[in-house]
Amino acid sequence: MRSVESNINGANKLMTKIERDKNREGVSYEDIATAATRIKGQALLTPVFTSKTVNERTKSQVFFKCENFQRTGSFKFRGAYNALIQLSEEQKHCGVITYSSGNHAQAVALAGKLLGIHTTIVMPEDSPVVKQAATKSYGAEVIFYNRYKTTREEVAGCLQQERSLTMIPPYDHPHIIAGQGTVALELFEEVGSLDLLLVCCGGGGLLSGSAISAAKLSPKCKVIGVEPEKGDDATRSFHSKTLQTVHNPDTIADGARTASLGALTFPLILHYVHDMVTVSDEALLRAMFFLWERLKIVVEPTGALSTAALLEGIVSAANARIGVIISGGNVDLKQVSNFAQIDEIR
Repeated sequence: MRSVESNINGANKLMTKIERDKNREGVSYEDIATAATRIKGQALLTPVFTSKTVNERTKSQVFFKCENFQRTGSFKFRGAYNALIQLSEEQKHCGVITYSSGNHAQAVALAGKLLGIHTTIVMPEDSPVVKQAATKSYGAEVIFYNRYKTTREEVAGCLQQERSLTMIPPYDHPHIIAGQGTVALELFEEVGSLDLLLVCCGGGGLLSGSAISAAKLSPKCKVIGVEPEKGDDATRSFHSKTLQTVHNPDTIADGARTASLGALTFPLILHYVHDMVTVSDEALLRAMFFLWERLKIVVEPTGALSTAALLEGIVSAANARIGVIISGGNVDLKQVSNFAQIDEIR
């Protein structure tokens, strides 16, 4: 496994006293514990799967936290509900807006439906059809844009001003991060301490929230973020200690096409995460098919990021207890087939 000690030591030096003290814009474990109470009864307690085949292959004990069984098919519902339920009555009356390729879109749409809040969702035209359909089915107003001609932030920002809506960003928001941190909180409560925790990374909401939970509940656990090779902005940011960006990465992991980490998630990741790695799209597909065939669960490409890092040997540790967060299961089979032929991958 790659050395993580030098990385985290360097990251710690970058954290200012204000950041370490968790200023009013930061996120603490207490925020995550409160979020867990707030979303209880709405978010599902998702299962933890194990596999003898995976354990033998990795020479470790592996625990898969399966957020593909969460409402809307991904972990995103946790943060969305935690954020929307805390809005003022005026904000709820006016409605909310967000931008997303699909999973956060569905999460905000369902949370809005449950709480009686009108939701407007800005989605790329080429987002997975299955995610578009689900978002609309929850009653959201969906507005499409061409991601090669404009940015989702620009489109959503204009609509926010025109309609006096409250923005619920997909990851860079303290209530979103706190909600996502409940994934790891549940995992540690069920299986106990871990040596490694592998978490997929797009904008960093799930990764930063999970790492905060790990620091509190399993202090010796090394947290490693995983993102696609073609969208490696977070990995470059982590190792350079300077925020990096990527423009419309052409990766099958549509949930990790974010341009960069956020103003909140970046310092949290520098402080709490021990390493960042990347995996190829081919590795993602191999991991995704493996999970379908051996664990009998449907996982989307982004959801298989952490599994791919483990199965490909990019991250390894013999005789270890390893947690792997499977982030979602909203896969569009027609879109997957456009990237590669199954027989060429396996």
